[in-house]
Amino acid sequence: MKGSEIIVKFFESKGIETAFVLTGGCIVHFIDSIAHSPTIKYIPMLHEQSAAMAADAYARLTNRAGLVATTSGPGATNLLTGICCSYYDSIPVIAITGQVSKGFLKADMPTRQMGFQETDVISIFKSVTKYAVQVSEKENLIDELNIAYNFATTGRKGPVLLDICEDVLYGEVYDNLASLSKIRTEDKGTKDGSFYYNKILSLVNSASRPALIIGAGANEVEISMLKILVSKLNVPVLLTWGAYGLSPELGQYYAGGFGVTSARSGNFIVQNCDLIIGLGTRFDTHEIGNKVEDFAPMAKRIIIDIDPGELLKLKQIGFKIDLEMCIDASEFVSGMIRSLNNFQSKDLSAWFNLINQWHIKYPICNDQHRNQAKAVNPYYFFECLSKALPRDVSIVTDCGSNLIWTMQGLTLKKGQSVISSFNHSPMGYSLPAAIGSAFALKNLKPTICIIGDGGLQINIQELATIRKHMLNIKIFVMNNHCHGIIQGTQSAWLDGRFHASSPESGKLPDPDPCEIANAYGLRIGQLSSHKALQEKISCLINTDDEPRLISVEMLHKSQIEPKLMFGRRLEDSHPLLSKEEIASNMLTQ
Repeated sequence: MKGSEIIVKFFESKGIETAFVLTGGCIVHFIDSIAHSPTIKYIPMLHEQSAAMAADAYARLTNRAGLVATTSGPGATNLLTGICCSYYDSIPVIAITGQVSKGFLKADMPTRQMGFQETDVISIFKSVTKYAVQVSEKENLIDELNIAYNFATTGRKGPVLLDICEDVLYGEVYDNLASLSKIRTEDKGTKDGSFYYNKILSLVNSASRPALIIGAGANEVEISMLKILVSKLNVPVLLTWGAYGLSPELGQYYAGGFGVTSARSGNFIVQNCDLIIGLGTRFDTHEIGNKVEDFAPMAKRIIIDIDPGELLKLKQIGFKIDLEMCIDASEFVSGMIRSLNNFQSKDLSAWFNLINQWHIKYPICNDQHRNQAKAVNPYYFFECLSKALPRDVSIVTDCGSNLIWTMQGLTLKKGQSVISSFNHSPMGYSLPAAIGSAFALKNLKPTICIIGDGGLQINIQELATIRKHMLNIKIFVMNNHCHGIIQGTQSAWLDGRFHASSPESGKLPDPDPCEIANAYGLRIGQLSSHKALQEKISCLINTDDEPRLISVEMLHKSQIEPKLMFGRRLEDSHPLLSKEEIASNMLTQ
């Protein structure tokens, strides 16, 4: 059996159903073998970066490993940005890159290149993958498949890369299919946590204003188990962006988000709570600001993370930790539930009432946004989009302002999901990721793609892929005719000198997205005012199952609000209340 056929058999045995590919000389044997697979279909993309991003989104929505394959040299190097998306968000993606035959590898020779399109792929990718190895010997192929797959899908998940020489792909490999199911898993951390669980429950019992902060590391916890834990602890829950899809499941316990560009109400909660339990979140600077010592100064902190490196990082930046557990989120939740037999939660109704008052006082979308006379206000747009979206829909959002507007203003219903490349956050992610979403959902449910006019240009060629497969993707281009989030930075630091971010300088192109989409054969639409906005959005989404691009015409220089500017402290915008003020406010609720 050819090496390429062995690889396909391996992926069939793992239940992988879709591969995102871009062909080339050193990968043709692998793609040809996929073409003969009864269970795996291949989707040709028009850029390798897009292929990696589509595989990334596919993995996020299916909870299975994504698969991407490209050729050697430029085909492999073009994967880099997409692989970074998976690495920084802990998404299991397997990248297969073709490589020149073993006899044409330069190895240790003092030359830049031996074989045509030969590139030292492993050196390039080693820092942004969990495992990256070159397979130049047929005898190592099956073992390396097992090792790579299990690195990708166990422990703190992430991408892996196998750079496979062409002669291994087309050569005969000993067919030991039994070894394809070899299992090797990573240690999930602490096993016996009874001391920790009892200590945590004691801290919860002694707290008056606790908050549970849940991050993307908890996305794989069974939602029924998570709901049991939250209801038993009876604490408000704040979600990071990576865990926002959990929000409709948490009912009255969901208290919003927090961070540099999140709602003020959520930041009032973290700044005034006396206990934080962080589950599966890295507490990055977007969440805690750049003045670490000013974050939640009255709170004791319990941090649960599967990665000891994240716990070490927090200590090194001066983030105080009172209790830590290095453990998988699912194991932690199960262990906590087992420890709750004799636990009696406190009456925190006054704390919940105070939180509700903050939500009412500091809405994301206000009357000023709704009554904007010209063009479309992004906050009102997302209020209308939230109401117009059907329950079974996936929302894929890009980077910059449109990502922040989405995460600030979108209210999810049960059955909906929202994904993005939250930590690497490259322009152009959401268009190919929407393709991955559509195939993950088998095109049975609509995918909503949110992207900026700048981001659209980065992977615009994938409009052809969407049209080719007639994917049910509705693309909303948040069109402010500039690089809006960069202009915010330029206003703060450079006195509003918008070099390279505005057509007004005469240098940044400003093409019409509708004309471009029309050239690709997509249906188009435009939203340019608030008149019947919700009804128009609903019509554009629900009229048919065909792809469509809609330009949302916004005011130029539309900005993010609220946003904590660099150098300011969270409490500058979200002041600490004294213990007396908190007690008084809670008593009057």
